[in-house]
Amino acid sequence: MLGTLLMMGLFIVVGMFFFAGKGSFLIAGFNTLPKEEKEKYDTVALCKFMGKMMFALAFSQIFWILSDLLEIRWLFIIGLVLFLGIVGFILFYVNTGNRFKNR
Repeated sequence: MLGTLLMMGLFIVVGMFFFAGKGSFLIAGFNTLPKEEKEKYDTVALCKFMGKMMFALAFSQIFWILSDLLEIRWLFIIGLVLFLGIVGFILFYVNTGNRFKNR
């Protein structure tokens, strides 16, 4: 449970950092783009989106903590499905539709 709390706290701290529009260097794939390619993206909007997703991932971990405290296994499963669903949504949303490209 302590590990989950630490991970949840880390997600919240990173989420606040992203939500402030900073931290694009932490986004995998984006940080390896050449400078010319990075200029094609709205980094503030991308960072804010990732901040919201970090908060959502931290929220899903609450189910893991409740599962440990209440000793109810299905709460962990709900949290895990939610966590994996959010990760899948992030991958789909960011990589389709050119949502974060400057217009």
